[in-house]
Amino acid sequence: MPNIMEVKPKQHLIPRLKKIESDIGSSLRYSRFTTRNPDAKAYWHYHPEVELVFIKEGFGSRYVGNHISQFENGDLILMGPNIPHYGYDFGIQGVNEEIVVQFKKDLIKSSLLIMPELDAIGDLIKKSKAGISFYGETKSYVGSELKLMEKKSPFDRLLSMFQILQILAQSEEYEVLNAAGMTLVIQNQDDERINQVYDYVKSNYTSEISLDQISKVALMTVPAFCRYFKKYTNKTFTQFVNEFRIRQAIRIISIGNKSIAEIAMEVGFNNFSHFSKQFNRVTGKSPSQYKKSMYQIMS
Repeated sequence: MPNIMEVKPKQHLIPRLKKIESDIGSSLRYSRFTTRNPDAKAYWHYHPEVELVFIKEGFGSRYVGNHISQFENGDLILMGPNIPHYGYDFGIQGVNEEIVVQFKKDLIKSSLLIMPELDAIGDLIKKSKAGISFYGETKSYVGSELKLMEKKSPFDRLLSMFQILQILAQSEEYEVLNAAGMTLVIQNQDDERINQVYDYVKSNYTSEISLDQISKVALMTVPAFCRYFKKYTNKTFTQFVNEFRIRQAIRIISIGNKSIAEIAMEVGFNNFSHFSKQFNRVTGKSPSQYKKSMYQIMS
C-alpha cells in the first residue's frame, strides 16, 4: 500500500449531530461525488440515519467510532445509526468517485413488521451498529449497482436499495469494525439548538419566519445564526424553509384533490410564481407536471 499521509483525528471532541433530509419524494438520501472540494473540512459527526458509502478507488484511513484502520483500492462500508465518524474527505488520497446512501433505520424496522422476507436485512442493520466493511466481488458488484441508482426514480431506487441490502446480508466478504462502543447519541448544546430550529420551522412553516425570529429561537445574533445554520446543513435558512414547504406541498398533492394555488397558500407561499419556481428547483418539475405524474402512478 502507498504511504498514507498521517492525519490524527480529534476523536476526543464531542461529535456534532449532522441533520440529513431525504431526497424529495424519497425515503433515501442519494449523493454521488466525482470531484472533491479542496476547501471542505471534514468533521467528527454522527446522525440517526444508516449510511452506506462506496469509494471506487483511493486509499486512506477509516475513522468509525473507536475503530481506526486503513484501506486501499476503495471501500464499501455500512454504518448503523449514531456511530461517530469522519467523512472520507478526512485523510484520503486518490479518490475519484464516492457514492453515499442514507436512510432512517425505521425504514427497515417498520417494513419488518409486515414483510418477513426482510429478516436477513434486519439482522444486517443490527450488525451495522458496529460498522461493516465489505470487500471482494461484493464491493465491486454493489458499487456498480449504487452507480446505476443515480438515474432511477425514487421508487426504483428504493427497490434497488432493498436488493443491495439483501446482497450485503448474504455476503461473506466482510469485516465487522467493532465500532459499537461509541454509538451513543451525545446530546450537547448544538444538538439541542438545531433541533429547536427544526421544531420551530415544523410548527410555523405556514407563516413568514424572519431571520430575527429564528435567531432568537437559537439564542444567537442573526449573522452568527446564518453562519451556524449553513455550517450544519450546507443550506441557507431560506433555502431550508422553502424546501421544507415544498416537501409539505408534495405530501398534500399525494393525498388530496386541492388545487395547486390552494396548496401553495397552505404551505406558506403567498406568491404563486415564487412557489412554482421553488417547486421546479427542488423537484425538476412544475407543480402541475408533478401532480399529473403522481396521478399517473397512482391510477
